[in-house]
Amino acid sequence: MPDTSLPESAPGYLAMPARKHPDGPPETFPGVVVVHDVFGMTPDLRRQADRLASNGYIALAPDLWHGKAWPRCVRSAIRQVMAGSGPVFEEIDAAAAWLAGLDACTGKIGVVGFCVGGGFALLSAPRPGFSAASVNYAPVPQDVGAMLDGACPIVASYGGKDRSTRTDLPRLEKALDELNVPHDIKVYPAANHAFMNDHSGVARVVQKVTGMNYEHEETGDAWRRIFAFFAQYLIEPVG
Repeated sequence: MPDTSLPESAPGYLAMPARKHPDGPPETFPGVVVVHDVFGMTPDLRRQADRLASNGYIALAPDLWHGKAWPRCVRSAIRQVMAGSGPVFEEIDAAAAWLAGLDACTGKIGVVGFCVGGGFALLSAPRPGFSAASVNYAPVPQDVGAMLDGACPIVASYGGKDRSTRTDLPRLEKALDELNVPHDIKVYPAANHAFMNDHSGVARVVQKVTGMNYEHEETGDAWRRIFAFFAQYLIEPVG
């Protein structure tokens, strides 16, 4: 059995795919780093990782807030996203390297993020070790073109009612076109920010008050696109 214990320095949640042939030779799978939204380690985040595992990916969701209350961490996280550097990026890189080192991993690694986590996923795209990135309603820095030079392929989903990000999309699409980065960007007209996150407790109350509702149909389509994109760039062709 491969060693799948989490490193003490990077607490989080690990979801492993079920083997298709339990009695056969060892199987290998691509890995995906799952970057949480502002609320940190939540049941919703674990479900995102489980969804990836059920589709054949080793999913590692690091707790980037390290158990701290989310309001204490958000301001620093946003500063790091806009700067494109900081300790959160280093932890994401470490999570990717840890996944790639597993015996059960093919070495192909993707990253998926939501909200501010989508911002980290976006700016992780040009960092070594990533072969595909899924960016969901992420903030887009002003100088995104310079920051995405050498980026891996990117699949992105945004809500048409999301005032916080919808004006950023032309700048993002222009940058990816100019850099010749393969991409799939889709706007869901009826959706708002955080439409793929089905939170509970305090996080759900915050979502409701701000009009950021979970949208089942749009979420299903976004994940369909993500898995099609990841299959193209993370799964080794047969033969």
